[in-house]
Amino acid sequence: MLKSVTKGLVIAAIAATSMVAADKINGAGATFPAPCYYDWAYNYQKATHTRVNYQAIGSGGGVKQISERIVDFGATDAPLTPKELDAAKLTQFPAVIGSIVVAHNIPGIADEKLKLKNSVVAEIFAGQITMWNDPKIAADNPGINLPAQKIIVAHRSDGSGTTFVFTDYLSEASKMWKSKFGTGKAIGWATGVGGKGNEGVTNLIKQTPYSIGYIENAYKEKNNLAAATLQTAEGKWVSATLPNFQAAVKQAKWSKKDHFYSSLVLQDNAYPIVAATFILMPRDADKADTRNDVIRFFDFSFKNGDAAAQKLGYIPLPVETTNLVRQYWNETK
Repeated sequence: MLKSVTKGLVIAAIAATSMVAADKINGAGATFPAPCYYDWAYNYQKATHTRVNYQAIGSGGGVKQISERIVDFGATDAPLTPKELDAAKLTQFPAVIGSIVVAHNIPGIADEKLKLKNSVVAEIFAGQITMWNDPKIAADNPGINLPAQKIIVAHRSDGSGTTFVFTDYLSEASKMWKSKFGTGKAIGWATGVGGKGNEGVTNLIKQTPYSIGYIENAYKEKNNLAAATLQTAEGKWVSATLPNFQAAVKQAKWSKKDHFYSSLVLQDNAYPIVAATFILMPRDADKADTRNDVIRFFDFSFKNGDAAAQKLGYIPLPVETTNLVRQYWNETK
């Protein structure tokens, strides 16, 4: 009888423990949203005493680590297809929205002064336009003293969701790019030097006169870099501003059925390189407690993190989208 009672107490204790939130959550992946996640994690720990340890190792690393169940959640700027999610037994939802800018370091040319057509951006990164005073650049920049200097392209060296979004934009903007390079987290670059993470590319641009590269807008703002003015889908010139980012977000078509798989690049009347960044969680039955820990963190951040996200240059998800995400959490538990 005593043995039976003791066994019952042990089972009850285990059940009670499983309902207690973890004191640490581990995540890894995209560098694109890292500044936002760091801020959210700091505020979450202050409110709940739960530490969120996020490692910005790139989207490719995040997908790998969550697929191998090394971390509690993965983060990727390149959404996985429903088929890929099924194969890895993962769920996926958007967390925040950001934008990628084409940043440059041309002495004497300030932020938003240089205009680059989307097709010209593709030719620069394809190594077809190699000089800053090329006629194709000069045609859209009358009155700007473009230097007779070689263009130094800076790109990612690691598997990157930022690269996926940027090459998705280039593939939509240029048939040449689509046929020669396509879209991917890692591609065979025709020219340039590589840096690891958004930080690595940012540092390359800062340290290298006459360079150009693609980075998340928060890194551009934090480091006071200059960025080019680009074009909307209709060819109108547009700068990297919050209203122009939000114009793309308003056109998002989210669906729970396909795990929010979507693209926001080259929308009408909007900045052309806008993207959601995504969170990956395991579907495994024995990971239910871990999933709930991750959900609590992001639910808290959706409710309390909008101001922090905007301050860092990100765009919070619309309330309609966060409500849809909550429905998705309930349906995929």
